[in-house]
Amino acid sequence: MVVTWRRPKPIGERPVLMRMEAVDKAFRGGIVALREMDLSVHEGDFISLLGPSGCGKSTALRLIAGLMRPTRGAIRWQGAAEIGVVFQEPTLMPWATVEENVFLPFRLKGRRFVEVAEDIALALRLVGLERFARAYPRELSGGMRMRVSIARAMVTRPKLILMDEPFAALDEITRHKLNADLLEWKEKIDATVIFVTHSVFESVFLSDRIVVMAARPGRVLRELAVDAPYPRGEAFRTSADYAALCRGASAALHEAMGEPA
Repeated sequence: MVVTWRRPKPIGERPVLMRMEAVDKAFRGGIVALREMDLSVHEGDFISLLGPSGCGKSTALRLIAGLMRPTRGAIRWQGAAEIGVVFQEPTLMPWATVEENVFLPFRLKGRRFVEVAEDIALALRLVGLERFARAYPRELSGGMRMRVSIARAMVTRPKLILMDEPFAALDEITRHKLNADLLEWKEKIDATVIFVTHSVFESVFLSDRIVVMAARPGRVLRELAVDAPYPRGEAFRTSADYAALCRGASAALHEAMGEPA
């Protein structure tokens, strides 16, 4: 499937999809994960949440996904939005084939496999796993299992995809390949992505906005724009612009951790 890269509108001209407004999240025992978290997400954004461990990145993602509720503040949506979620582990059903795993979002909606077989085949073709539809997760590599998880998140063509460090456990070569593939997949289904990562290099390669979060209680410390055009490949990854953007993101991350840059 050939990718036709669209020239994106400037971020300020994109419609708002969702806003987090002064969101707090506290847990039992007095642990405050987020305090006064403000974030605007626009249609077509690729946002990375970057910050030290324990700063509430994953908590923010789960709040947006509706898996938990804010203690205070609000998450406001502009209309209805289908959401796909990809966790750090592929979380595949080991007893089910690849195509049965990708079918899960439809099954939860009461759809029959025969009704959505073409959508499942398209999602697997999108991630390059069409020949593995009848395989089981145990027969796949770690990178392939993650591709199945991403296909499952994309199969319903969601407006927003939430990704919680999906490539953290993979080797560097596989991670770089999936980073580049992810940008193509996003473009093909015209989705918005919020991506949690600890990696400065990954956040710069993928994002048009990097949201740097302060240490607990988590909040937005700084937003960095990545103005480099898409598509991005190895030429961008080895460019002086990329190196400069990484230095800026690294300095902001050190600030978030309370350390000198």
